[in-house]
Amino acid sequence: MSRSDNISVLEGFGTAVNSGHLDELGTFVAAGSVDHDPAPGQGPGPEGYEEMFGEMRRAFPDLHVEVEHVMATDDEIAFAYTITGTHLGELMGHAPTGRTVSYRGMQISRFADGKMVERWGSSDQLGMLRQLGLTP
Repeated sequence: MSRSDNISVLEGFGTAVNSGHLDELGTFVAAGSVDHDPAPGQGPGPEGYEEMFGEMRRAFPDLHVEVEHVMATDDEIAFAYTITGTHLGELMGHAPTGRTVSYRGMQISRFADGKMVERWGSSDQLGMLRQLGLTP
């Protein structure tokens, strides 16, 4: 696949997350996809992403991931992003705070046959928890 094809897959993944159409993630993520930095309790493949983003969207119904910078090769994409949302649902056992968050992250994804097959990344989860007043 070409760089532009892989960027299209990434954009489709992002649209599914931002719109809440998480059942579409299997279109963009391979069944055996490996997340090298999974969220706590996140399983493998598209189901793992559906579960993780489902929890995030329940906690932040207006969740939005904005991709800000992209670098791509023929099989990998690295990108920086900002996540925003309003905490209106339970998150990791914490009641909703009603606070808004904005935190950054970076990710590298590898693609094969038109789907994401590996992911490495990190989001500023501590920054998110601080903005919610859940940690000092």
